[in-house]
Amino acid sequence: MKNTTDIALLCGAAVVMCSVAGCKGSLGDYDAEGYFESTEITVSAEANGRILFFDVEEGERVRADSLLGCIDTVQLYLTKLQLEKTAESVLNSRPDVSSRIQAMEEQLKSLGFERERLARLLADGAATRKQMDDLDAQIAVLKKQLSAQELALNSSVRSIDAQSAGIGMQIAQVEDQLSKCRISSPVDGTVLTKYAEAGEFMAAGRPLFKVADMDRVYLRAYLTSGQLADVRLGQQVMVYSDYGGDSVKEYQGTVTWISDQSEFTPKNIQTRDERENLVYAIKVAVKNDGFIKLGMYGGLVL
Repeated sequence: MKNTTDIALLCGAAVVMCSVAGCKGSLGDYDAEGYFESTEITVSAEANGRILFFDVEEGERVRADSLLGCIDTVQLYLTKLQLEKTAESVLNSRPDVSSRIQAMEEQLKSLGFERERLARLLADGAATRKQMDDLDAQIAVLKKQLSAQELALNSSVRSIDAQSAGIGMQIAQVEDQLSKCRISSPVDGTVLTKYAEAGEFMAAGRPLFKVADMDRVYLRAYLTSGQLADVRLGQQVMVYSDYGGDSVKEYQGTVTWISDQSEFTPKNIQTRDERENLVYAIKVAVKNDGFIKLGMYGGLVL
């Protein structure tokens, strides 16, 4: 009789401890069930050419914008060098306006001094009015020539500057194409799949690898319409990853998305009420400690 009492007390204590710790023995005990997924990004080639090197392996963690590989850039680099030499040649043909018109300005200044001297001579009767008129006409012609020369030089400068700017834009285009030969990941994450190897010829748009942020994963679970009233965006819920048997791990999650359209219950998902055929998908963000794998089943408690 004593043994029976002890066993009953032990069983009761175990039930209490399990309920306090939030034990979950099977997926059917949860308010909603689903599977873990992540935001996956497929990185594709942005240039045509042979892959010179591609140093990344599946399962490897990569940093955003770090160099992982490179597509052949020889022809693009030679095109850039040619454009730079053309730009240099164009800039060397740009006239120096100030030096070109300096001689005419000095000549005009000299004629100005000559007119002052001639004006004094004319006042003393030592020069004629015709001499003054001829000098004034010469000065007027020189001024027109100076204005025309300055206008032509400025026009030539503007044309050369425009030509140089056009070549600069071509160089920028080639530099952009060169940057697209650089293989890198747009985000910090883990390489899930590698689609190409060094030495292969790549065409723009062909997939190179798939990367995902495994530090932040999502439980995509399904709720019945009756459960939606208890769920809101930003709500904190408890998430459980199922490893099979009694191996369950608990995480804190945040509801980040609620579908606004119903769908039929996926065949591999069970809901609390099997009579409910239409369910609503939600996503719960979970900070991954490295144990959660993509495609693993999980559940949540509201």
